[in-house]
Amino acid sequence: MIQASHPKSVDITAQQMIFKAELDKVETVWDRHAAMQPQCGFGETGLCCRVCWKGPCRIDPLGNGPKVGICGATADVIVARNLLRSFCVGASAHTEHARHIAHTLYELSQNNAPAYSIKDEAKLIDVAKRLKISTEDKEILDIAKEVAEVSMADFGKHHGEFAWLNAVLNPLRKEKLASLGILPHNLDSVVVNGLSRTHVGSESDPMNLLLAAARLAAADVSVMAMGTELSDVLFGTPMPSLTTANLSVLKKDAVNIALHGHNPLLCEIVCDVAATMQEEAKKLGAKEGINIVGVCCTGNEMMMRHGVPLAANYLSQELTMITGAVEAMVVDTQCIMPAVVETASHYHTQVISTMDDNKIFGATHVSFHPESAVEGAKQIVRLALEAYKRRNPDKVDIPNHVQQAMGGFSYEAITAVLKKLDNENPIKPLIDQIAGGNIQGVVLFGGCSNTKVVHDFNYVTMSRELIKRNVLVLATGCAAGALAKSGMQTSQATLDYAGDGLKAVLAALGDAAGTAGPLPPVLNMGSCVDNTRAVRLANDIAMTLGVDLDMLPVCVSAPELMSEKAQIIGTWAAVIGLPVHIGVVPHVTGSSLVTKFLTQDMEEVLGGKFIVELDPIEAANKLYGEIQKRRQKLGI
Repeated sequence: MIQASHPKSVDITAQQMIFKAELDKVETVWDRHAAMQPQCGFGETGLCCRVCWKGPCRIDPLGNGPKVGICGATADVIVARNLLRSFCVGASAHTEHARHIAHTLYELSQNNAPAYSIKDEAKLIDVAKRLKISTEDKEILDIAKEVAEVSMADFGKHHGEFAWLNAVLNPLRKEKLASLGILPHNLDSVVVNGLSRTHVGSESDPMNLLLAAARLAAADVSVMAMGTELSDVLFGTPMPSLTTANLSVLKKDAVNIALHGHNPLLCEIVCDVAATMQEEAKKLGAKEGINIVGVCCTGNEMMMRHGVPLAANYLSQELTMITGAVEAMVVDTQCIMPAVVETASHYHTQVISTMDDNKIFGATHVSFHPESAVEGAKQIVRLALEAYKRRNPDKVDIPNHVQQAMGGFSYEAITAVLKKLDNENPIKPLIDQIAGGNIQGVVLFGGCSNTKVVHDFNYVTMSRELIKRNVLVLATGCAAGALAKSGMQTSQATLDYAGDGLKAVLAALGDAAGTAGPLPPVLNMGSCVDNTRAVRLANDIAMTLGVDLDMLPVCVSAPELMSEKAQIIGTWAAVIGLPVHIGVVPHVTGSSLVTKFLTQDMEEVLGGKFIVELDPIEAANKLYGEIQKRRQKLGI
């Protein structure tokens, strides 16, 4: 395996802060990972069952101990059941995210959310049409009300059409799922059904549990699309813009507020309110006023829509505070380490939780609600201003390696550029370049960062390896953050790393877009919930060619995945027909049946499968091989 230059991270600003953490005697996620070794072998293989209080039961993977649990559950059942439970949690997180956005849209339509507005009316009308809602002669708020009502109905609908599923899946994929009996009918009940099947004494057929997981995954891709597209309606559809990334975006002479989590409802209003309070910060001695930076996917949301600098992705979230320059870390939901409170206690940082159902023990809680969003945001900014008075200049050390990055490549942004090449059929230029070989295929990078992998290493290594072979790279979530921080979202990266064919295409697209140089070889499509932007683009290609997604030279990679959300995202990518690489060994190897299904048999049934490969170069080789197999099937 090739080696990283640093044992913990390839982000040079993160390396600097890891060193400072050691000097400051502050524990980080890497220290806790080391303290946890060796990790539980039963958990690693998925063979620990804690479903009931007769247990925990564990199956010896070497065959030397018990071969079934106390109830008689086999290794296959235990592993499949654990997997389905994880997927239910991941899907639930996406569901609550989308429900919150849809509810806010509804409250806006009733004039109960004064801080919000419809920022993209064209997107609202586009969404309405795809949900089969008539827009003719209707006021915009009336359309918003109907879109919100149809969306919220999808959560618990037992009869009629699953509107968002119809908007996301192409007809051929729907037919495939229906033929297998795994077409979901709503969002909430598939989660409840999945959990009920895993209760003690319920489902004990591992294959049926895996098919339930596939049905859940199909519902998850639908709810993620809802979250993304309604966010675009409320906050604007992203368009390309230049910004900066890594820990150097923090400012010594500013009140720094780091917004962390996943939900754009809060961060949008904090940005608006902070803009009106700049003078208050300057009166405190902060010459540059208030500096908003992003962390994790809340950071991606703001980077995509407003060009707000991105400081860190998941694994480097604590390092923002170790700079000694963050006044407030404001968190909403998902991927927030409980350890941020302990880290903050070494400095002057105020950790502020905002969601009543996602409190952080030890944090200051400001209850945030759409109907009183401005008041809540003002309270948050004032807490940051107070914290600035407590800042210790001797503890401040901000890295000085600012990295430029271009974000904002929504589906609409990409098709807008393509329309300048062919207004009538914008997808055709992209298909022509794929058929002609200048673009060999597309790989979508998503997922998290994980202490089992050198931070950001797999993303950077794999993307460079694929780009030089003329593979276009898309990225979301922590992958997008890693590739922004490493300079892969710049025109210079195209000049430095892209193969000749891809370089020519990106130069032509850059000319069409009016950018100063070629488009970046990695197109940032947003936060992890925004993966469905890529699905819509892939569907356009497939529908134009008259084929299903399992024929396209398109792959997915999550080389540093960690969370249950990433697990279900990878699963729906395989369920819709795509090969999915993961760079961390999943907790399923205790079952040969489950492992074989996910890595082999699933391809015969659904067209997609998982590829487990820890070496990033070999992983890139395997994905390129999958792309070539699919090109041969298409006859190109």
